[in-house]
Amino acid sequence: MKKSAVLLPGDVLRNLLDEYQINPTQLAEDIQMSVSAIRQIVSNKAKISLHIAKRLSKYFNTTVQYWVELQNTFDLAELERDTELAEIIKQIPKAKKPSASKIAAAAGKPVAKRNGVKAVSVEKVPEKKPRKPRAKRLKDSDMQESGSSSWEDD
Repeated sequence: MKKSAVLLPGDVLRNLLDEYQINPTQLAEDIQMSVSAIRQIVSNKAKISLHIAKRLSKYFNTTVQYWVELQNTFDLAELERDTELAEIIKQIPKAKKPSASKIAAAAGKPVAKRNGVKAVSVEKVPEKKPRKPRAKRLKDSDMQESGSSSWEDD
């Protein structure tokens, strides 16, 4: 089975420039970028970032996702061709989740066996005590209704 060719993002941009009869200088001015940055992309020496994808999507009436997926597809294809990385990846072990008993032991909690199965002891969370009701604040009007105040009694 033959793999399909991956489109280079710069080639796609170059084709659009040809189709719209726009040169890199005009595109750079219109999307407020440097001419050298556009030429780097068109020559496939620079990647299309999210910021550039946003500008190109507005300019060519496409979506940001179109440009991002185009760049990501190309990057993934390049990654698959990287033999040096492939050798490193082969040597990387898979992570293993620790068992419940190892987690409990690391936390310093005792582990009990029930029917031959280790079970982590669970500490009981203390219940919250009910809050005491707050004292009612007296208003000046409350003081006048009673007819006396503690200031006058002294």
